[in-house]
This record gives sequence, structure tokens and C-alpha cells, in this order.
Amino acid sequence: MKLMKSIMMTAALAMAAAVPIALPTTALAEPMPLVAGNYTSVSGIFVEDGANFTYAKYLADQWAKNQDFAKSKGWISDYKIYVNVDPRDGEPNIYLTQTFAEIPSGAESEKRAVEWATWRKKSEAEMDAESGDRAKFRTVKSSMLLQEYTVR
Repeated sequence: MKLMKSIMMTAALAMAAAVPIALPTTALAEPMPLVAGNYTSVSGIFVEDGANFTYAKYLADQWAKNQDFAKSKGWISDYKIYVNVDPRDGEPNIYLTQTFAEIPSGAESEKRAVEWATWRKKSEAEMDAESGDRAKFRTVKSSMLLQEYTVR
């Protein structure tokens, strides 16, 4: 009789335990309500006092041409310039964004660097020096990589 009670108790516990286990597995089968999308890189730029026109000229000319080239190659799908109208102390006053579908592999990044240098007709060293020249009137204060999620 004791053995029979033990078997019945074990069976009852097993059946009771099976019910809660069934509920979470049903929830796991449900798809994520958000769908991952494109990436957007955001660079926060601080422009030195008196250099707004100089930097705006650079953005409208060289930076925009570079972005248009990347867009023509399919490397990015969009780019934008945002001005922080009311920056708090220490915050960047310009944000530059680039939107793209995927992060390139190391090999793809190297291939793009060669294409970029060929298109610009400049060496990596020359392009790096130009970037250093811009440090006279602007400082990159921050960078972020965001990924868009939409509701399923």
C-alpha cells in the first residue's frame, strides 16, 4: 500500500509539474514582437567658437560628397546632419548620422578603403592628415551605433 501511494504521489507530481512547463514552452514559440532593422552611426561633433561657417562649408562640400559616394556604392542608405539647437554644457552641437543595413567584415572594410582612396585620389596618409586638420575647428565628442527595431 505504501508503495502504491508513493507511485501515485510521484505520478501526481509529474502531472502537476508538466502543466507549468507546457506554458513557458508555448511562450517561447511566440515570435519576438520587435524586428531588427538597419544600423545608424551617430557622431557627436563639437565645433569651436567662430568655426561654424568653416565646418558647415566642409560638411556641405567634402563630407556630403563622401556620403554620396558611399551611398552610390550601397554602403549606406542615408546620411543626415542634425544641429543641437540648445546644447547643454559639454554636449556636441552637431550630430552626423549614417544609416546602413549591415556592419562590413574586416575584408570588406579593407576593400572599401582601397575603393575610397582610389575615388578620392589620395592615400590613407593624406586622408588621415586632412582629418587631423579638421581638429583645429572641431572635436568628435561622442559616437554611438544604434540599431532600429520596428514592431512586428
